[in-house]
Amino acid sequence: MAFESLSDKIQNVFKNLRSKGKLTEADIKEAMKEVKKALLEADVNFKVVKQFISSVSERAVGQEVLNGLNPGHMVIKIVKEEMDKLMGSDVTELVLKPGNEVSVIMMCGLQGAGKTTTVAKLAGKLKSKGKKPLLVACDVYRPAAIKQLQVNGEKQQVEVFSMGDKQKPLDIAKAAVLHAQKNGFNVVFLDTAGRLHVDEEMMEELASIKANIDITQTILTVDAMTGQDAVNVAQNFNEKIGIDGVILTKLDGDTRGGAALSIRAVTGKPILYVGMGEKLSDLEPFYPERMASRILGMGDVESLIERAQNAIDEEQAKEMEEKMRKASFGFDDYLEAMEQMNKMGGFKDILGMIPGMGNQLKDIDIDEKELEKPKAIILSMTKEERRNPDILNPSRKNRIAKGAGVDISEVNRMVKQFEQSKKMMKQMSGMMGGKGKRKMKLPFGF
Repeated sequence: MAFESLSDKIQNVFKNLRSKGKLTEADIKEAMKEVKKALLEADVNFKVVKQFISSVSERAVGQEVLNGLNPGHMVIKIVKEEMDKLMGSDVTELVLKPGNEVSVIMMCGLQGAGKTTTVAKLAGKLKSKGKKPLLVACDVYRPAAIKQLQVNGEKQQVEVFSMGDKQKPLDIAKAAVLHAQKNGFNVVFLDTAGRLHVDEEMMEELASIKANIDITQTILTVDAMTGQDAVNVAQNFNEKIGIDGVILTKLDGDTRGGAALSIRAVTGKPILYVGMGEKLSDLEPFYPERMASRILGMGDVESLIERAQNAIDEEQAKEMEEKMRKASFGFDDYLEAMEQMNKMGGFKDILGMIPGMGNQLKDIDIDEKELEKPKAIILSMTKEERRNPDILNPSRKNRIAKGAGVDISEVNRMVKQFEQSKKMMKQMSGMMGGKGKRKMKLPFGF
């Protein structure tokens, strides 16, 4: 999970700060030394780290902080504010022309960064918001590129414009814009060719497209797993052709996260979206403040609520809550809750969004495949057993265990987890809320 190592190290520094009643300049200097080391190990650009530590230290050694009632908490607050600032403070969206004017978005990046998949994800997002996007196959060099775009476009039910691999990318782009104007498309995505590394030929091709077509925005896709190299690539593209924003892919992978913390500061360009998985729906707006909260172990309740609202049917949620109140919550409901949790993403990732949970999870290895066992056990029950868990006796449990292909101890463990979840949901029902009066009940009470 992205930032896991960095998050653990910074949270340990904070733990030490909180444990001290009073802070001295020496305490802050030592803490900043550890934070600096953690940031550098996470592959954050060294110049960015130097400036960040300088800004935090300058604010943290003031008399107001050192002599305050909770100096440790005040230092943490300063670190959070400076981290927000580092990543851009506010969420930045893709800029499009008003109404039905045709916006042309040029997508660029190196091979392997996930550009072709990302452009389809982005088109799907805009389509769901009422736009009519057109995907354009401008990568005529990579044999599978056109087919890949067509497959992804079909999944998103977005039209793909292609002229094969014998035409020049500029000619394809020009023809695509004309096609969009004549057929009512209002967002044109040019999926340009990538290379294994930044080279003059690629840059000349992109510059030629920009010089001959009215490009609304140039968006760069970079792979978060390449760390500092992702920042270097962004800097190169920005200097040679000019970019308006960055999409960071594979942030759900085993990445140290340094690119997310460095790109804005190095290039001056915002991160617009982050890729959080392989599915075409796994593209999320980049919220610097929420990302900083997660790194610092403060959770990310807003994103959790949004995921829940996108994944969970409101009527089902109300029905489940009613069953909890009437104590009629059965195994079918439990199975449904697990399915809803699965729609929201990985179990460990979701728990990491809950304030205070991130650090507790670092030593817990959650095997997502293990979550399939309860499903097999429940599906081996009769309708009556699922509806009324109280009738489960040893002989019924033995039959269920054989049907699910597990040991009876697995059945007993699942029943115990079910009972614990019921209690937790009762305790936490209604505790989760958004802004104002917005409320959303989540599976398992989270």
